[in-house]
Amino acid sequence: MEHILNQLKTRFPFLDYTASNGFYWSPKTRQIFYDTRRTDAKAVWSLLHETGHALLQHTSYRADYELIRLEVAAWQKAQELADDLRITIDEDHVQDCLDTYRDWLYKRSICPTCLTKCLQQDDYTHYRCHNCHTVWRVTPSRFCRAYRSTKNVQLQPMFHAELN
Repeated sequence: MEHILNQLKTRFPFLDYTASNGFYWSPKTRQIFYDTRRTDAKAVWSLLHETGHALLQHTSYRADYELIRLEVAAWQKAQELADDLRITIDEDHVQDCLDTYRDWLYKRSICPTCLTKCLQQDDYTHYRCHNCHTVWRVTPSRFCRAYRSTKNVQLQPMFHAELN
């Protein structure tokens, strides 16, 4: 992993790689954190993935579908980097990683009352069930369990077109 890290630092001197206990891109500090305890192939793939986020200048997302798009784009960029470095990223690993996001997003979208799958509303932290009309709030953080709270939730009135 040290060899790949050095290649990335040389190739992208404008990126700041910082030793840590995990792999992630911080748009706030503009740093790529990498786990110094891991040196296996998956660690290299994670480093390339986080470098992908940095190179694509990913900063934030508002909607669940945007998060998935950012993750897919970062993996695609990681694959480009891997090709240049003559590294093979296991596609099953990529899909396993994406599945963790898909599963998390799916749990957020299930109505806590009737278990219908629903879509996000207004400010992207609220959902409304089209079946039973329950409204619930979710945390914007992707690092939290998929809590769904129906307490003290108020949405802006939704526009309803009149049918003639």
